[in-house]
Amino acid sequence: MNIEVKTWLYDILNAINEIESFFTDTPKNFIVYQTDIRTKRAVERNVEIIGEAMNRILQSNESIELSNSRKIVDTRNRIIHGYDSVSDEIIWGIVIKHLPILKTEVEKLLSE
Repeated sequence: MNIEVKTWLYDILNAINEIESFFTDTPKNFIVYQTDIRTKRAVERNVEIIGEAMNRILQSNESIELSNSRKIVDTRNRIIHGYDSVSDEIIWGIVIKHLPILKTEVEKLLSE
């Protein structure tokens, strides 16, 4: 694996860890998330970073497989280009369902 791909994987891991840090003192509760504009924007920004890094990885090395990579890139594009149609439910679903899996996959790739 080349150094650029490793860098992007670390960017993904760091963004996931930052998102997780937002919920250390706050419960992972959708209603709480939905009413906290700062956390919402911070999570969205980190999803943008994850999506951009993922897009770069996919363009650089198609053999690297990460779960829901295309969906995460598509969500990144929606946040950036269709900011007025970003769904809290979709972002929350990514945080709860997809990021834990992605984190495990990224950590495994980085340990190889």
